[in-house]
Amino acid sequence: MTKEALILLNSLGANIIGGWKVPDGSMQFMASLQDNGVHVCGGFLISEDFVLTAAHCEKANSLVLSTHHLPPASSDMRYNVKKCKHPDYKDVYLGNDIMLLKVAQGSVQIVELGSVSDTSCQVAGWGYTSNENREPVNDLQQVSVQIVKDKDCKKKWGTLPQNTFCAGGMETGKGICQCDSGGPLVCNNKAVGIVSYNRNGNCDYKKNKKNDFPNVYTDISKFLPWINEIVKKGDC
Repeated sequence: MTKEALILLNSLGANIIGGWKVPDGSMQFMASLQDNGVHVCGGFLISEDFVLTAAHCEKANSLVLSTHHLPPASSDMRYNVKKCKHPDYKDVYLGNDIMLLKVAQGSVQIVELGSVSDTSCQVAGWGYTSNENREPVNDLQQVSVQIVKDKDCKKKWGTLPQNTFCAGGMETGKGICQCDSGGPLVCNNKAVGIVSYNRNGNCDYKKNKKNDFPNVYTDISKFLPWINEIVKKGDC
């Protein structure tokens, strides 16, 4: 991947702001999507041989499972992937930002899929932890965020792609940052959203900051027929 392509990819997704290290033994469904051994996006195992992520993470050529700590990843943790990108995906800001990755062998723990509810949820990733710290972190991080009402989200953004929703960011001090793209938003132990993008790569979600925007997620429930069809036949 070129430096320019990596910069573009990092401007879309996000890493965890205002969070903490994920305890060992939890969230074993998390996947690190990598380009030549460098973390670029997150993903999550939804069946024995499929990982769900964002379509704009298509530059990744392998993934790492079964670890919270990235370097070094042993060969038995790294997998090549076959990409099943949503056929209607064209650009992250136009929606359909969803992709399945078929792996030869998965992990013990998967995460169930669900639908958005008005509750506090958790998002996890290896992304940047501030605007100043512009590098992925070694240890998986998580943070609790609130679902943002559709009317409030659209008021901030003006327009949103179909089949998306918002959570975190704004003036909460908590949210995603670069290299968190593709990771899950988990509510009541079910993955309901996929990290898609924030506002111009700005991860400064401090209170009373007027230029903050909510973080945008792909709504998994809207794509369940497509997901289930591919997982059932085991290929795309």
